Amino acid sequence: MADPAPPRRRPRQRAGGPVTLDDVAREAGVSLATASRVLNGSTRVVGEALRERVTAAAERLDYSANAQAQAMARGRSNVVGLVVHDIADPYFSTIAAGVMARAAGSDVIVTLAVTGGDPWREVQHVAALRRQRVRAVLLAGSRWQDGASTSALRAELEAFRSGGGRVAAVTQDVLGVDTVLVDNRGAAGRLAAALVDAGYREFWLLPGPQELSTAAERTAGFRAGLQARGLVPQAVLDSSFTRDGAYAALARALREGPPPRTGGRRPVVLAANDVMAVGAMAAARDAGLRVPEDLAVAGFDDIPTLRDIAPALTTVRLPLADIGAAAFDLVESAEDGRVRHRHVDSEVLLRASTPAQPPGAEAEASA
Repeated sequence: MADPAPPRRRPRQRAGGPVTLDDVAREAGVSLATASRVLNGSTRVVGEALRERVTAAAERLDYSANAQAQAMARGRSNVVGLVVHDIADPYFSTIAAGVMARAAGSDVIVTLAVTGGDPWREVQHVAALRRQRVRAVLLAGSRWQDGASTSALRAELEAFRSGGGRVAAVTQDVLGVDTVLVDNRGAAGRLAAALVDAGYREFWLLPGPQELSTAAERTAGFRAGLQARGLVPQAVLDSSFTRDGAYAALARALREGPPPRTGGRRPVVLAANDVMAVGAMAAARDAGLRVPEDLAVAGFDDIPTLRDIAPALTTVRLPLADIGAAAFDLVESAEDGRVRHRHVDSEVLLRASTPAQPPGAEAEASA
């Protein structure tokens, strides 16, 4: 039965509080279900006359539709949830910029959640996004070598996907979802080997926490690259995966004395990411050492911040904004029943922070 014609009356004035959908239904003289179908985006068809009555009533009452109700009515919202470890880190902010640039062309809103490096907080964020019925979830950041949190995250993601949500990750291939993959180990090995070929013989590692898979992969790559040239690191400095952690670790080491030279060659600090390398450069300078004259430094990622760092930092370039865009493209083109991978190319960049060692350095030192 069609809804009855609306009564002829003046718009009702509310005593206070927000206008509700029930208020709009009464104002339009329709059922609550009809008002909901018009304003909350249901796929069920409502006649044009009724639609006009409801929208006119909503305009008179200055009613704003509830975004979550719209998502429930349509099945999914136009919101994508992006979960990162640390938005203050240029690595993550540049990936996020790539996601948002791509989303802007698809009429998609990106909402951001930050884990603070806590794997269980990541699980909580995904659970909250699932309850909000977002369109997709993107995860950017290393996995932790923690079976319990990984299993909990996989369960949340599977529940989200079972309900029609889409997932993509920039991480290791351990979650069973579409993933953008970086060859951390291989690229780190190429960087270490390139520095040996440039004349370096003494290496200090700033590996970051080894329970973080990215740190562990890059550290393994550094070691493999050195081993392939018959070398091992002379020092391994434990620290967090941050600028301040690396600063503190190298400052402690330098308080014991300046780094020794091997055969007259300056040593090089190999940091597992660029923000750690920047912290190492600051610690060296505060200890009265010159970079690169006394101590060379290299990082990994090629974050945009490096454009303002002097001397220019040797690093591994990753196309960070393109990585974010690729992750968004994966959820926009999701295919049922098949997990896809996108492999990212990287490039070793030898810059002014690691100048080539002179071929005669060892001979000069022994003279």
